[in-house]
Amino acid sequence: MTNPQIDLSKYRNALSRKNQLARFVWTIVWTLLARPIPRNFLGSWKRFLLRRFGAKLHPTATIYSNARIYMPWNLEMAEHSCLAAEVDCYNAAKVTIGAHAIVSQKTYLCTASHDITNRLNPLITKPIIIEDQAWIGAAAYIGMGVTVGQGAVVGATASVYKNVEPWTVVGGNPAKFLKKRVIKE
Repeated sequence: MTNPQIDLSKYRNALSRKNQLARFVWTIVWTLLARPIPRNFLGSWKRFLLRRFGAKLHPTATIYSNARIYMPWNLEMAEHSCLAAEVDCYNAAKVTIGAHAIVSQKTYLCTASHDITNRLNPLITKPIIIEDQAWIGAAAYIGMGVTVGQGAVVGATASVYKNVEPWTVVGGNPAKFLKKRVIKE
């Protein structure tokens, strides 16, 4: 069986010119007006900038200055949620972060990939949902279409490609169930 050749010369960016221009302007605005601010200082200013570009943010949401947000209009954060230092939020589709949920430093949230069954490799997207009280450990990878259930913990450096059940702890690559999460009073 002969496989067809991949021909990327025919690849077309799925983003409209308007979307590309908005991303360009957003990158300049965030780079000049937010990234120089130390860590989580001046949170209301950063929320203001993100909201001007369509983000839906609770007034207590925390976004670190060096977090990278690809499309702010696809970001929704509830009360006391956090995008920590150096989080890379590649949100070509919607990313929703629930109340009291933490996305720790250097995590990569990836809502897009390419259809490897199509010779043109078109972009495909699916949203990521991180439910209330979940914690994503440092340098984790959360893939497109994943829901991290309420109260779940994704261990540091884990790679998550499938949904995580509520109140569980997962880790590894690919992430696997480690134990139930039990809060001791």
